[in-house]
Amino acid sequence: MIKCIAIDDQPLALEIIESYVAKCPFLELSASFTSALDALAMLNAAGCDLLLLDINMPQVNGLDFLQAITRPPLVVLTTAYPQYALAGFENDAVDYLVKPFSFERFLKAIHKVQSRLATLPERGQEYLFIRSAHRMVRVDFDQILILEGKKDYVAVHTPDHTIETLTTMTAFQEKLPAKEFLRVHRSFIIALKKITAIERSTIWIGETKVPIGDLFREELFRRIG
Repeated sequence: MIKCIAIDDQPLALEIIESYVAKCPFLELSASFTSALDALAMLNAAGCDLLLLDINMPQVNGLDFLQAITRPPLVVLTTAYPQYALAGFENDAVDYLVKPFSFERFLKAIHKVQSRLATLPERGQEYLFIRSAHRMVRVDFDQILILEGKKDYVAVHTPDHTIETLTTMTAFQEKLPAKEFLRVHRSFIIALKKITAIERSTIWIGETKVPIGDLFREELFRRIG
């Protein structure tokens, strides 16, 4: 069962999405919201497998909202504005639905979600393989110190070396154990047990400084207790 949350500021659009979800026996709608900010606490606390997210909303842009989620789920964007498509895929959206969209088009997007979920590591797995240049490199989770998002790739910092891979921060974060890693800035994910010290808006991991983003500060201090 794929647990999903739907967010759209237009009630009619939200009703259509809810009706489409109800037609799919393998989908479970955990909640729906007309306000993205109202959904944030639930997403950060309970989480879900899939977020059906509108982009052009009055309180916050959907793409900006994604950055505030501690551990973003898979995302299918729903919008009346096709010009956001490139930005959506740069944020690693699984699919991009332009309103009005049919149930058949919705179902195609959900099949993509199922395929993506099938590639995620199994629970209890302690490593993953990442593509770097022309090789698949094994990286143990307990060796990862910091993930640093660059423009077109992610740098995986370990005690011995740095591995660069063509992916997005969101896609990489999906593959990490949620209890061990936390996004603390738009461009940084850290291994919580590797934190040496925290000083104001800076995290120290050994001799390396990592900035704390304003949107991520509250969740960081909640996690470290």
